[in-house]
Amino acid sequence: MSKNVTVSVDQLDLAAELTGTDARATSADIAEYALWLGDDALILSQQLGAWVSRAPELEEDVALANIALDLLGHARSLLHYAGTWDGRSEDDLAYFRDEPEFRSAWLMEQPNGDFAQTIARQLFASAYMFELYSALRASSDETLAAIAAKSVKEVDYHRDHAVQWVLRLAGGTDLSRERMIRAIGDVWPYVAELFRDEPLIDRLEGAAVRPSTLRSGFDAVIEEVFRAADLQIPSGGDSRGGGRRGSHATPMGHLLAEMQVLARRHPGATW
Repeated sequence: MSKNVTVSVDQLDLAAELTGTDARATSADIAEYALWLGDDALILSQQLGAWVSRAPELEEDVALANIALDLLGHARSLLHYAGTWDGRSEDDLAYFRDEPEFRSAWLMEQPNGDFAQTIARQLFASAYMFELYSALRASSDETLAAIAAKSVKEVDYHRDHAVQWVLRLAGGTDLSRERMIRAIGDVWPYVAELFRDEPLIDRLEGAAVRPSTLRSGFDAVIEEVFRAADLQIPSGGDSRGGGRRGSHATPMGHLLAEMQVLARRHPGATW
């Protein structure tokens, strides 16, 4: 675990490392796309941080904290890059935007629930992010490609961590299996939004990754995991999730209130 802690802390400095690459201002569309990815990472990081001191075992406290730090590092890099469009800092974008200005997908905003629910959300989120960053390494935008190249290595660990817990919970007691099945059913409707091709993508050919192209790789991973765990893909409809357009699930307001309260109460404070 100590090795991953080092990687996580190093990731926090990626925005600074990229300063030379992104000296020019980004385009409005690139900035918007960076917000998509940065907000996903930021919100998921905030969610996972709530498990510290509450996880089922001490080692899991450390593991979830490491994953949250990795995601925070991804968010910092992406929000820093997005902010070069209009001069806002990563802190401005994290703490001083209101709910409709965020672009995170609904999956990332779903409550932690019990541990099985968090693991189900983490499995789908990390499997998606692995496919995304793997493809984004070939972006014509050098900054996005550099962020992806660093992030994919960490997301690979996040995905493996989630897979191992799905197998453990599904193959454990009757209760743990029941909770894992229920959690997958609760979270699955929010997966489809991740792979919707919004109009923004049409304007970023070569720079952004078309979400729909990631679905087959994602499905292959999930099917393999579910086969090993003797689980079924849930049936039922998809959510109307509109996070990319600023329409968010109910829990988002509560999450932002907790995340932003200190910065808004003491703007400009340092410590």
